[in-house]
Amino acid sequence: MTPDPDPPARNSAHHATVPLTKETEEPREPTALGPPEHDAPLPNLTAGERGRGHRTHRPWSARRLPAALVASVILVAAAAALFDVVAVRAGHPAAAWRRHLADELATRPLDDVWVLTGAAVAATLGIWLIVLSLTPGLRHWLPLRSPAPGLRASLDRDGAADLLRDAAIRVPGVSRARVRVRRHRIKARADIRFRDPQQVKDDLTTVLAEERDQLVLARPPRIVVRVRRRTH
Repeated sequence: MTPDPDPPARNSAHHATVPLTKETEEPREPTALGPPEHDAPLPNLTAGERGRGHRTHRPWSARRLPAALVASVILVAAAAALFDVVAVRAGHPAAAWRRHLADELATRPLDDVWVLTGAAVAATLGIWLIVLSLTPGLRHWLPLRSPAPGLRASLDRDGAADLLRDAAIRVPGVSRARVRVRRHRIKARADIRFRDPQQVKDDLTTVLAEERDQLVLARPPRIVVRVRRRTH
């Protein structure tokens, strides 16, 4: 993919970062012998073709930190138990922590506060791990429509908010604008110095909708605009 020449400059604090990933495909046998061909660049999508783009899903997080924590806890517990079992098989007495743990589990009733607390902690951790395994994560990234199957792209929310805010500032009458981008909604608040507030709100909604469509989001959020007049 080659960028369009001379992109328009944006006065934003953050840049819209779009990571691209290409899915691997099975190697294909050549149908005919000939000189090697150059890879054709991806075509630019027009306004009518964007609606027919391939829909992509939000990328899944690798969950490296939760996986490392769970693996570390299991490794330490398994290593301690295995070491103590080997020591007992070799003729040494069992470790004091294992004897104490066995006595506590055998003598404490089920309604004991420590038993209930341990069960609640274990259940909470289990539910947390289940939620992590069933949800994609990376909520800060918005999936984009893909121009070709196997090509995935995502847009950072802060970058999208900066682009929309710059577009809102260019609306006549708007002196200040704040834009927050969420998965299902774009919230824009604007301060106006002149013009009728309703006209500014209509123009601002139209401009933000056009800018949102240019982002080619897979699931375009709904736009909510609020304006207020500033006299000082």
